[in-house]
Amino acid sequence: MARMQMPRNLESVLDEAWRTARHVPGFLLEHEARLLGTIAACTPAAGVIVEIGSFKGKSTVMLGKVAAHYGLGPVVAIDPHNFNSPELQGFRTDPASSSFTEFLKNIELAGVSGQIEAHRAYARDVARTWNRPIRFLWIDGDHSYAGAKEDFDKFFPFVNPLGVVALHDSLHAFSGPIRVFVEDMLRSERFGAAGFVHSIAWSQFRPEDGSRFAQPRAQLERVAAPLISLVRDDRKLRGLQKIRYKLLRARVPRRPLSPDEWTELLDAPPEE
Repeated sequence: MARMQMPRNLESVLDEAWRTARHVPGFLLEHEARLLGTIAACTPAAGVIVEIGSFKGKSTVMLGKVAAHYGLGPVVAIDPHNFNSPELQGFRTDPASSSFTEFLKNIELAGVSGQIEAHRAYARDVARTWNRPIRFLWIDGDHSYAGAKEDFDKFFPFVNPLGVVALHDSLHAFSGPIRVFVEDMLRSERFGAAGFVHSIAWSQFRPEDGSRFAQPRAQLERVAAPLISLVRDDRKLRGLQKIRYKLLRARVPRRPLSPDEWTELLDAPPEE
């Protein structure tokens, strides 16, 4: 595959996007946000960007700023905005509250309203009529296994070759993201380069030559898969279980990646 071309001024575009996104309430760390922006800008596949799980728009703003700068088309943001996942329950102010009003305000203040195609709905409902190709699928919704698996299964069939799938909170104590990443991506010869940045797990869809990446995927699986048994039931980790989880997680490489480093992983697959 020819070496990927880095978009012009990417570092400054990421800087500007983060300066805006950092003020939006949410759980995305800076290096995670910069990875999302890098994937959006650099992924060599056609299609739209799909975000499942928007909350108040932190990652939406990051993706929207980058997509607007490079003319990448809409960011499709899907979220029922009803605090439906357990990790968001503490942010519900009353039984009728919603994050949708703040989401709309935040994308407007960021100047990306015209870049965002917002769906106030569950991903399964949007998927019923979905028919568009996807270049970047960002899954940050229901972190249970059933929820993350459903989001992946409903939208992954539309991911174009050389597109990227990423899941948030894969290295936090949730069963869904880590299981989907290990079982459906690392163990599949249809995926290529893969890795973690903080708690984001990502991999590129390469149905034609994913088998060339079998060795690095297997290496990553060996350190990531042991986490699954500890989070399988989604119970809060305590005592020795929590210590064991942290020790196992420490074995997983998850350092930040610069855009150059990220594209090199995609451009330089191992030889057969």
